[in-house]
Amino acid sequence: MAQKTSKIKRGRVLSSRVVFRGPVFYVSSDRVKEPGGIVARRDIIRHPGSVVILAVDNSGPQLRVLLARQYRYAAGQRLWELPAGRIDPGEKPLAAAKRELLEETGYSAGHWKKALFYYASPGFLDETMAIYMASGLREGQAQPEEDELIQIRLFSLPAAVRMVMNGSIQDGKTIAGVLWLKQSRSGRRS
Repeated sequence: MAQKTSKIKRGRVLSSRVVFRGPVFYVSSDRVKEPGGIVARRDIIRHPGSVVILAVDNSGPQLRVLLARQYRYAAGQRLWELPAGRIDPGEKPLAAAKRELLEETGYSAGHWKKALFYYASPGFLDETMAIYMASGLREGQAQPEEDELIQIRLFSLPAAVRMVMNGSIQDGKTIAGVLWLKQSRSGRRS
């Protein structure tokens, strides 16, 4: 028999201090009392949240997904990814998605739909990611930041799924977005 839960308990912050502050995120070292009563130290990367754009071209016979390839220092290689970026202070997530798609790829879209929302790595990072599906694509001029050398390409959905399954796509947000799109296109089966 399932247990009945009345109210979900939350942890309580006993003390907190910022131990690092950078231009994109900061790190806090917190002393917390967990819901189970244990007192623990939690070092958390604090991030304003990100948006991911699952831009799809549905103008032809086969659905295509727009991927961007760029060098990622932390991974030590160039990765194929869905376009993405940080939400600026005071910016709404959908506005950030539209801005990031244009900046990184030059594309804009006529139709937008929120697809997924999740925590990137909740063990030590409070960053959330919202994936928006964008369709009705129109090409334009990319406006990348100075350090962004981005190659873009449209892949058929089956090709993108193969890239996920064979390890050619190693980026978590892209794996989630591509597999969500595949599942949403094939219909939900029980």
